[in-house]
Amino acid sequence: MKIGRGASAPPFLVMDVITAANARAAALPPGAAGIIRMEVGQPATGAPLGAVEAAMRALGARSPMGYTEAFGLPSLRARIARHYAEHYGLTVDPARIAVTVGASGAFPLAFLAAFDVGDRVAMAAPFYPPYANILTALGMRPVLLECGPESRFQPTLAMLEAMDPRPDGLVVASPCNPAGTMLTPEELAAIAHWCHANGVRLISDEIYHGLRWGQVAESSAAAFSPSAVVVNSFSKYWSMTGWRVGWLLLPEDMVRPVECLAQNMFISAPHVAQLVAEAAMDCTVELEANKAGYAASRAALLAGLPAAGFSDIADADGAFYLWCDVSRLCNDSVAFAARMLEGAGIAATPGVDFDRKRGDRYLRLSYCGPVADMAAAPARLERWLAG
Repeated sequence: MKIGRGASAPPFLVMDVITAANARAAALPPGAAGIIRMEVGQPATGAPLGAVEAAMRALGARSPMGYTEAFGLPSLRARIARHYAEHYGLTVDPARIAVTVGASGAFPLAFLAAFDVGDRVAMAAPFYPPYANILTALGMRPVLLECGPESRFQPTLAMLEAMDPRPDGLVVASPCNPAGTMLTPEELAAIAHWCHANGVRLISDEIYHGLRWGQVAESSAAAFSPSAVVVNSFSKYWSMTGWRVGWLLLPEDMVRPVECLAQNMFISAPHVAQLVAEAAMDCTVELEANKAGYAASRAALLAGLPAAGFSDIADADGAFYLWCDVSRLCNDSVAFAARMLEGAGIAATPGVDFDRKRGDRYLRLSYCGPVADMAAAPARLERWLAG
């Protein structure tokens, strides 16, 4: 029996690490130290209290939770548009905003509306694996630009200008997963202008906006290009991973095509989750407290990891990841991560998930878990490696 092209998509290895860490945690004897979870970008804090209370009120009132418009509740779309005005100084028509089933639901909509089978879509390596895996499953061709510390793991205008032929699209992420590095506003503007001038559709992943630690300012591609597609999500800054709500900010020419695709593929994002997302946008005090916890975890890890042998770490401007070169410790990040889980009780994601050629010498550590766990991780690693 024939199997479709999409069935050959490679695994998203972090999900396999989650399974292994869950099994290891379940096998621990009573009283043993628990597993420190650094494998997945899932805030330990959960949705803010005000957002959860909004859900409880709606459910307690037995409000009908049916289909919404394919692009989401008008009130949520208007609130997102207000966010662009308050955070970026941008005036955005709510009609250009599509609420999606997480950012994971946004990417296939954007890719299908923007590209055809066989189109070439460039992205930096290391990269978030589903970019390439979704494109491949849809019949498009990811083109990887090998980026290193010299470009802070981000694509450059020179790399794009050197491409022959030019790609049909470009995916950028700032802050990026896995390295946490950012494009400066000037760099993003130059890339956005180049893409628009050359007919290259820019897809800007901005799901880690709000989580910035360094000196690089936060900017949206929507400020620099009328043809850019912006992807965002309530999963990271707003701590709503399991509620599965994201959004697209679309250029005018893609609004109706994406709407038709959304109607057919998803109908709508979950109604109750949209209510929670709208309420979460007004929970700034709690969310900024969460962010302070991530900052403390980041500082503790950057201070403690070098003594444990993790001394080569990418500049972590934003997000909540550390991209660690562990080549002095191993040349097989998959095996090393498995040994680290077994011996140190720390779950991390092998770099091969994010970089197919060089990832065997990298690990990604996520620090959005409990602050106490993150503070304890370096000493645990040091004891394990010393033993």
